[in-house]
Amino acid sequence: MQTIRSIAEEIVAREGGYVDDPDDPGGATNHGVTIHTMRRLGLDLDGDGRVTTRDVRRLDRERAVEIFVDHYFHRAGIAALPEALHASVFDMQVNAGANAVKVLQRLLSRMGWPLRADGVIGPRTVAAARAAAEAAPDHLADAYAIARRDYYYALADRRPASRKYARRRDGGKGGWITRAEGFMAPRYRLSEAEHRARCAGWA
Repeated sequence: MQTIRSIAEEIVAREGGYVDDPDDPGGATNHGVTIHTMRRLGLDLDGDGRVTTRDVRRLDRERAVEIFVDHYFHRAGIAALPEALHASVFDMQVNAGANAVKVLQRLLSRMGWPLRADGVIGPRTVAAARAAAEAAPDHLADAYAIARRDYYYALADRRPASRKYARRRDGGKGGWITRAEGFMAPRYRLSEAEHRARCAGWA
């Protein structure tokens, strides 16, 4: 299995460099770290007493990896989940915050371990995840990745401004979908035709 640091390095590589997309609620982002996260952590990299887009631009890959490992993996409690879930839940925690855990909690509830989808990894969530991993050791990671893909599609259904992240301009799979499908077995990935059918109702 991969180390947590190597997973974080892959996340940073996927996230890319500096962007400030007005349609992204995360605001200015560099290597996947948002300006909101930097303000929460007090990362005033230029020493002017404020955390602004200039600080976001100054953030380097190494610091981003450290932030992800410390704040998005360990402090979020992902280490307590079954190892098969680490990479995907960690990746989604960076991409979608507490929604990563809410998606897991809803999935576990559907699998027969009722949980409140509060986005917090507590003892009940850990116990349910471990029980699910024991009951379906070869399927839990795929099931989570599918639930994650469904979350992105549903979010794009509700929020037209986010559709460009789920569907490319040419109609193919957008970054959200390919990212989710990267954590599932190939047989569970949608064909291009299936993806286009799923998005057919979007303007």
